Amino acid sequence: MYRRNISNILYPIAGVLGLFIVYEAVLKPVYIQTPPPAPIDHTSPIDGTDRVPDQAYGPPPEEPPAAPQKQLRLIDAAGVSDTKHHRTLEAIREEIEKGNLKAAEAQLRDLPEGVQTDAHARPSIAILWNNLGIEQEKLEGTKGSLKAFKKAASFDPGNPVIQMNLAHGYWEQRDPAMNQEFLERLIALAPQNPFPHVALADWLQEHGRLGEAARHLDQAAQRSADDPSAQSYLRTVTSKMQRTDQMESRLTSREGAHFTVKYDGDSDPDSWTIVLDILEEAYREVGQKFGHFPSKPMVVVLHPNATFQVNTGSPAWADGLFDPVLGRIHLPTQGALTDRAWLKRVLRHEFVHALLHDQQGLNHNALPTWLNEGLAMQLSSDHWPDIDQLRRHELSLIPLTALEDSWNELSSEAASVAYLEADSATRYLINRYGMHEVQQLLARLKRKQSLPAAMQAELSLSYDQFQSRWMAHWQEGRTKAS
Repeated sequence: MYRRNISNILYPIAGVLGLFIVYEAVLKPVYIQTPPPAPIDHTSPIDGTDRVPDQAYGPPPEEPPAAPQKQLRLIDAAGVSDTKHHRTLEAIREEIEKGNLKAAEAQLRDLPEGVQTDAHARPSIAILWNNLGIEQEKLEGTKGSLKAFKKAASFDPGNPVIQMNLAHGYWEQRDPAMNQEFLERLIALAPQNPFPHVALADWLQEHGRLGEAARHLDQAAQRSADDPSAQSYLRTVTSKMQRTDQMESRLTSREGAHFTVKYDGDSDPDSWTIVLDILEEAYREVGQKFGHFPSKPMVVVLHPNATFQVNTGSPAWADGLFDPVLGRIHLPTQGALTDRAWLKRVLRHEFVHALLHDQQGLNHNALPTWLNEGLAMQLSSDHWPDIDQLRRHELSLIPLTALEDSWNELSSEAASVAYLEADSATRYLINRYGMHEVQQLLARLKRKQSLPAAMQAELSLSYDQFQSRWMAHWQEGRTKAS
């Protein structure tokens, strides 16, 4: 999210800063807003050594509704098919159960052609490949298991458990093989399972077919009767998708090499060309700097100023917004043609958010907001002069642990400090440890490690130690500047 110019609030916060932080629910796996708890007043600073207890900044966020989770399933291979190849397949099954995965994979790959083509043996071979994939995923994640699931599916295309495991692998890896044809076959194989409908809805919305996507989400909700939290999530996203489809149906659409821009062609006929030019430049420059390019075209929606907040649900201080639910960058059109510098800053900032979301995949919500916003500022070369002015004042800083969740309910004053801290802490992280280590840290977060665990494993220091060292660096910089 990109916030407005803050120069008009610098001096009121120069003294003892009263900050009101309101926690939102932790939004998993996508950002669906839930009612926040009451505001909690805090004015206590941190000095980098004695950390302020988390409870001073409000109660833990309540657990939100969650999307249907991945459930990879083993298939009972206690007794493989009693064919003339029984002994060979039993030996491979035993290797898998002992954890000798490399040996089992080699033996499966080296099965004689006569075994692989035996109609009676093929279902058992498929089960062995499937169960090998399950064990590989425990060690290496989806990337390490996908080949095994593909092999399993090739030996038994009609096994719904195997096909569902393959679909989850495709889903997490954003594999282009998960297309409409594949998902419709999966729906036919497992008609009561909600996941294929969720996945097809995701594919359809990526291709601009929001109405069809909403219908499949509704079907997924109908098949989630035993999971009220999944139903709640699906109903909420369905409603949002329907509203978006209705709103975007009135807009004109233009496509570039890597972006689609939707805008009001009557009131703002020229902005889209400027927006596309800026985004294509960001695609090249930021992608090279970060070492990652989007896996699919991105959608950018330009809103008339009067409807930007209503359409996006963004806070009053936001100048732009990336919506991870539908993967769209949203921007009000005010100043788009008259202030190219502003437009470039906002678009590049939101593009980095979109890029991080794409890079993190299904686990994008594991990225702490302070790191997400800090990377958006650093990678986009987003220099805010008013942030520099704010840095020179005495401030009551907020612990980074209190800036991990949504900032939507922060006051404008608190948001200013939050952005300042995010920029400073992330710049220190990159300068001290290098972009390669930051990438490795992000990779650990993507594998669902917590931030404290990822920092300890990758940087050999605790989260508290990182915050302490950053604060010492902060104070040193302020001393030199004074």
